Amino acid sequence: MHALYLGAGVVTFVVYAIDKRAARTGRHRISENTLHLLALLGGWPAAVIAQQTLRHKTAKRSFRAVFWVTAAANVIAFVALTTPVASVLRIAG
Repeated sequence: MHALYLGAGVVTFVVYAIDKRAARTGRHRISENTLHLLALLGGWPAAVIAQQTLRHKTAKRSFRAVFWVTAAANVIAFVALTTPVASVLRIAG
C-alpha cells in the first residue's frame, strides 16, 4: 500500500509541476478533473506539497474545496480498506 501512495505521489507532483510550467508559458493545461483524480487515487499528500512549493492552485477556492473533498474521500477509503473497519463492513454487508 505504501508503494502505491509513493507512486501516486510522485506522479501527482510531476503533473502539478507540468501544469505550473504550462500555466507560466501559456501552453495547454492539465484539467482540474485530472488533478482531482490523482488526489483521489492517493496523490493528495504530494499535491499539498506541490501546491505549497510550486505556489500552484492555491488561489482558486473552488479547486481547493473539491481538492479537500477528494483527499477526505481517499482517507475514508484507505481506512475502510486497511483497518478492522473493513472486516466489520464486510460482515454487515
